Amino acid sequence: MSRTSRSMPFTFEDRTGDLHSSDFDDIYDRINKNTLAIYVMGCRSTRRKDTRHLERHPSVILEFGETRPGLGTIRFTQSPSSNISIPMHAYLKKTTFFGGSLSRKFKASDGREFKWQHKSTDGHEWACFSGEGYMVAHYDLRPSCMAVYGVSGNTLTIHEAYSNLCVDILASLTIMRYIAEHGL
Repeated sequence: MSRTSRSMPFTFEDRTGDLHSSDFDDIYDRINKNTLAIYVMGCRSTRRKDTRHLERHPSVILEFGETRPGLGTIRFTQSPSSNISIPMHAYLKKTTFFGGSLSRKFKASDGREFKWQHKSTDGHEWACFSGEGYMVAHYDLRPSCMAVYGVSGNTLTIHEAYSNLCVDILASLTIMRYIAEHGL
């Protein structure tokens, strides 16, 4: 189910499409908050490697299993409970007991519950739904047969009504992609 809206969604280009070297860039320079660690850079980075994140504090820190692929912990550093690390399996819970691991729900910083699903709708690689069933974000990889013209073609789109959750959505998507890559 998709909500019709006249507002422009937030679109982030994933320059590589690779989980381990993702570099999400706000295509239209619309995020103006200060933000593996996830940083909100405030404006679109240049095409070359950007080092401005070294001057900022991360919004989220994701620590994955060290000795073998496995879920680790997530820590939101900009929240009142910033000293608390949450196990990723507790942050992103399977939607059904016997269901696959590629459909998981999480509680966002606004207290609402959202759900990620892999390849479930409209050809999106990943789709995020609100508790009411509205698609709030989706992640798409560029098909390998599509030509590249100065951009990667890999995008994360977050509908404007949920822009306050960009960090939550990006962090949870990163964990979901890790789960998929490692078959967890």
